[in-house]
Amino acid sequence: MEFTAADLTNYFKAVIEMIEEQKDYLCALDRKIGDGDHGVTMSIGWQAVNDILNEDLKDEEDCGKLSMKVGKTFLNAVGSSVGPLYATGLMRGAKTVKKKTVLNDQDLVDYWLVFTQGVKERGQASIGDKTMMDTFEPFAEALEAKFDETNEFIPAFDHALSIAKKGMESTTGLVSQKGRSSRLGERSVGFQDPGATSAYLILAAFLNYAQSNSAEVS
Repeated sequence: MEFTAADLTNYFKAVIEMIEEQKDYLCALDRKIGDGDHGVTMSIGWQAVNDILNEDLKDEEDCGKLSMKVGKTFLNAVGSSVGPLYATGLMRGAKTVKKKTVLNDQDLVDYWLVFTQGVKERGQASIGDKTMMDTFEPFAEALEAKFDETNEFIPAFDHALSIAKKGMESTTGLVSQKGRSSRLGERSVGFQDPGATSAYLILAAFLNYAQSNSAEVS
């Protein structure tokens, strides 16, 4: 498939809309093991991105510049730990698609693999820590393996998303090892991690957009 800078912009806008719809749900999850503000925090970051997409980036055709600016904007808007995490992912991804106006299947795989690695390195978290990495890391591993096997992006992403969902759901049974929720120890068991949840929703929004865009093209 071909994925243009306009598509990347539209995907980011789909995330913005989704976060607004899921904001209360994400806050409800976070009230169980954190400050209860995860949805609001994500909303603040993505609304700042919305502003920049509608202003400075409305005519941007370089996918790398687009992702880089979105990452920096999110970072500046969000003071909590989630800001640097997503910003690092977006900015690392930007470097893989620098000066590209159209992305192919391999470009998209590379983008998400580097995105995930950036989040992992910045957060110093791994599978089992009850964080967004319980969603992102198995997703990236499955995406790479399935794409290597099939060389088809959307089916590979679809498969990887199903693995990401299992990772997200697995956080319910985990003891939190990172952030404020780690203070709860065993009391954090029984609750789905909000960061893992928003990570899954962001990936799901990408698949939904990519599938819709592919259907329109065909």
